[in-house]
Order: sequence, then C-alpha cells, then structure tokens
Amino acid sequence: MGERKGQNKYYPPDYDPKKGGLNKFRGTHALRERARKIHLGIIIIRFEMPYNIWCDGCKNHIGMGVRYNAEKTKVGMYYSTPIYKFRMKCHLCDNHFEIQTDPANLDYVILSGARRQENRWDPLQNEQVVPETKEVQKRLFDDAMYKLEHQAKDIKAGEDAKPVLERLVERNRSVWDDSYEANCRLRAEFRSKKKELKAQKELDDQLLARNSLDIALLPETDQDKQMAELMMLQSKSAQEREAEKRLDILMKPALPGATKTTFGGLKRQKILNTHLQFGDLGIKKKTEPCTLAEKTVTTREENYTQNEDYTPLKDKGQTEKLKEEEAKVINLPNSLALVCDYNSSSENDSSN
Repeated sequence: MGERKGQNKYYPPDYDPKKGGLNKFRGTHALRERARKIHLGIIIIRFEMPYNIWCDGCKNHIGMGVRYNAEKTKVGMYYSTPIYKFRMKCHLCDNHFEIQTDPANLDYVILSGARRQENRWDPLQNEQVVPETKEVQKRLFDDAMYKLEHQAKDIKAGEDAKPVLERLVERNRSVWDDSYEANCRLRAEFRSKKKELKAQKELDDQLLARNSLDIALLPETDQDKQMAELMMLQSKSAQEREAEKRLDILMKPALPGATKTTFGGLKRQKILNTHLQFGDLGIKKKTEPCTLAEKTVTTREENYTQNEDYTPLKDKGQTEKLKEEEAKVINLPNSLALVCDYNSSSENDSSN
C-alpha cells in the first residue's frame, strides 16, 4: 500500500503542473493548521513539559510530561545548534508561559509565566552520566595527554562499578531465571492484595451506607487517625453533669450585681465538703439554773486561786463588796428562771 500513496491523490481537471504540487496549486501547506503562522516564522508543535513547574497565573502545579500545543520559534544559535523558544497556554487558566532551550547546559529555561519546581540534586550522587564542560571538551580535543588521563579515569570508574553491576545481574538471574516460580509469586501477591482491597471496599461501602454518603473514600493514614481523635466529641456522664451543676451553683454570686470570685467559690466548696457538728448549728442544750450558778461561783474561785498576785483582802469594805457580788451570783438562777423557764409555766397553766 505504501507504494501507491503518491498515485492515489486526486488531481482536479483544472490542475496546472506548472504551479507545482497540489498544496501550492490549492494555496495550502502540508501541515495545514499547524502552519497558519509560518509567515511569521512560527510553527505549531506538540510540546511536552520537561520538568515540574508552577503556573504564575493560577498557581497550580503542572507535572512533567504534560503536553501542550506550543508555538515554536527559532531565536538564535549556540555554535551550530539552534535555540528555540516555545510559547503555550496553561490548560487551567488564561496564562501563557514561554520556555527556551539551553544547549550550553543541556537544559530548558523558563522565560516568563511560570517558575520551576526546585527539586534538583547532584547527578554524581546517583551515578549518572555528567556532561563535560566546554573547557574539558576543548582540552580533550587539543591535549592528547589529558585525553589519555581522562580515559584512564573512565576505565578505573568502570572497574570499580563492575562488581556492583555483576551482583545486580546475578540477582536478576536468580529471581527471574525460573519464570514459573516468578509468576507464582507475583500472582500470590496479587491475590492477597486483591483480598485486602475487597475487604476495605466492603468496609467503605458500609460506612457510606450508614452515613448516606456517595463519595469516594481515600485510604486511611496515621494523620487521619490523629485528626479524628482530636475532633471526636465525647459525651459526659450523669455524675459529671451533676458535679458541673453543683459547681456552677457554688460559683454563682448570691446578689445579682455581685461578681463571682474564685476565692468565694472555693470557700463554698470547702463548707459543703465539711460535716457540720451539733454545736455549729447554733443550738445549745438547756441547763439547770442551780448548776449555772454553782459553775459561775466555782469558776470565780478558781480564777482567784490561780492568780499569782492574789492576796487576802484585809479591808472590810472590799470584803463586804465581795460578799454582795457572791450574793448576786447566788440569786442569779431565780432571775434566769423568769426568762428561760417558759415551758414549765405553760404546763402549769394548762394543768390549771
């Protein structure tokens, strides 16, 4: 079929061979729409992103390998190598960015509209082939002795890497020598993974059905567990709620305009926690009148006796005053009976 491609073209009756081929006769280009700006030195090509970038317009990430319809323009020369510039539009916004080739460093340079994601490393750490600089290339071309030394370094590097390469080859041979065993291991791993995925899907479906959701659940991570534990709401027990109510009552001020203080709340809490005694309630037992008078006289005598500066009274006037005071104390029960003994009088009146 390939040999008939040039013969199966349609030539109209008014075709003039003097005008050239069919494209010139029809006034079109072989690239059709891709050559609509060819008069400006621009051709439309399919450009693949060489590395990860950030768009300056929408601030979105564009990964390596994403393809665009780009305008290719020749802007210069690096010795005999042309330098091209590519202009394309972001597929997520209306921003345009331009990328240019850099033959000197074997790289691409972003001119405008985007910035490169800085994720670079030394190629020597990965044992990659590092291109020689212009100075080294010039010395290799001009200096035979330097070229010989450089070849000796390359041979030594190859000898050093030979044991590692041999171990890798031996490992691959031992793993993949028996294709049946390798296939069995892979299929067993696939089956176990499939069972895990099926069990996880059943759990996800139950969770979605229980919460009436219709979303895709992502795999659970440790960070998700930590966030769920922090956001979990725990209900309080009845005892805790009752304790909070009691504490709120204690901390609430008695007067509407008063402000509650921590000291007052702590004082009330201490009062509630202590057990009240019989004497703390302000209730005193009723005592007999005679007993009260006797205790009073006895107490006065004890005070006189315990006083070290006490001396017998020799003055008759002081002795008489002391006797009068003792008589008043002795007659005290009779006066107290009139005030305190209401129960006995009421009982006598009722009996009469």
